[in-house]
Amino acid sequence: MSRLALIAVSTRTATISIDAEQSHFFLPALVNWRLINDENETVATGVADQAVFTIYDLQPSTRYRLVCDKDELDINTSRESRLVNIVDEGASPELDDNAPRIQAAINTLPNDATLVIPAGTFRSGPLFLKSNMTLLLEQGAVLLGHENRKHYPILPARHADGRVLGTWEGVAEACFASLITAIDCQKLNITGAGLINGGADAADWWTWPKETRDGARRPRTLFVSHSDHVQVTGLAICNSPSWTVHPVFCRDFLAADLRISNDPHSPNTDGLNPECSRDVRLAGIHFSVGDDCIAIKAGKRDPKGGLDQPCEGILIENCHMQRGHGGVVIGSEMSGTVRDVTIRRCSLRETDRGLRIKTRRGRGGQVSNISLDDCYMDRVATPLVINAFYFCDADGKSDYVQSRSPLPVTDATPKISGIHLRNVVADNVGTAAAAFYGLPEAPVTGISIENYRVTFDPNAKPDVPDMACGFIPLRHGGIIAENAEFDRRDGIVLTPSLQSVSA
Repeated sequence: MSRLALIAVSTRTATISIDAEQSHFFLPALVNWRLINDENETVATGVADQAVFTIYDLQPSTRYRLVCDKDELDINTSRESRLVNIVDEGASPELDDNAPRIQAAINTLPNDATLVIPAGTFRSGPLFLKSNMTLLLEQGAVLLGHENRKHYPILPARHADGRVLGTWEGVAEACFASLITAIDCQKLNITGAGLINGGADAADWWTWPKETRDGARRPRTLFVSHSDHVQVTGLAICNSPSWTVHPVFCRDFLAADLRISNDPHSPNTDGLNPECSRDVRLAGIHFSVGDDCIAIKAGKRDPKGGLDQPCEGILIENCHMQRGHGGVVIGSEMSGTVRDVTIRRCSLRETDRGLRIKTRRGRGGQVSNISLDDCYMDRVATPLVINAFYFCDADGKSDYVQSRSPLPVTDATPKISGIHLRNVVADNVGTAAAAFYGLPEAPVTGISIENYRVTFDPNAKPDVPDMACGFIPLRHGGIIAENAEFDRRDGIVLTPSLQSVSA
């Protein structure tokens, strides 16, 4: 099998994986590469230190050959009908808001055109992309979100045809448009070596995390709605007003070789949240955020109208999650069902939890066929937790949500099944190796754990494994299971500790 694979290609970039099946995020050793054109000339060289990397400054409609040692990979860049530089359309780092100039350029692009943001900082309000285009941020380019929300139009909760448009935590609500907004787009590329800066560190977005102001919720930085065949590659994205990248009602969404970073104290600044979407691939992304790194969602029941489509076919591989409340989180908005999720060959450091599934009575829906394979964690307090008593929403601490007595099973009863952990190492665990808290009327079923090695953090302090009433603080807990049924428990090695607690 070749060491090299093509993940994505645009008019002027290509994203590659090398030794992905033998690596997590970083490669065990540096790898030199050469790019050769049809005349057998070397046109670029570089050194890869990550399993997923991007090559920039390519030419459209051109055939290249990537060479790493004795391995080769053919790359054919996409066709480009026109190249448009925003500076030639009147954009300038001197302008207070470049959105009108950039938007005018977007509106006149022919199919298969590339819009270039060159080196420099360009302040802007929200931009609305369209189908069959490439947005390219060159090295040194910064697209900076304007700090004044008066520059941000408001997206209504629904389209005129009734489809959900504006969304907030699984509910149809009006929201401020995002710096990059794509609605009803097909075949869209967002790529380059530049930076998309949401600008929230200079604005007031983080001061009203759960409020509505001017009739709308906070924006994301990159919002993609009802769009198919979208690729986001190579970029850095930071300082998001809320969730950073949010694809909702999308099919065939790819994000690869991104660097997503937000202030550790910024509220609800999740890294990348696929919601009610299908066939999503997240590869080689570095996360350091203020909330969950990745949160997979499928809407929730609400009088305002929630999102009610499944989120399924999610592949997360060769990502690095450093800091954050959770590495990969499913829920708590999962009423439309989340299924067929694979997390493989990822590394997680200093996140509160590794894989976390959270829900509660009233959600309904299912979470099923979730796999965590060949991953490494360090200083993750609880590497795996499933919590069916998550105390979200106004009634989250009510008897209905928190009762440990069995209640009647209805269509509002969430169900969790088919949870698989294989070949995982977790060092310096603080709270518990794993914690499963199922509903007494709907236990978690089909759990399998195979080859799981855990060492404990000697400096850990007791803490609860997750957010619910009545959970007991633990330190160096083992496999905690309440209302949980196992199909397999093999190869579990927990480093002995005088304070160990296991069930």
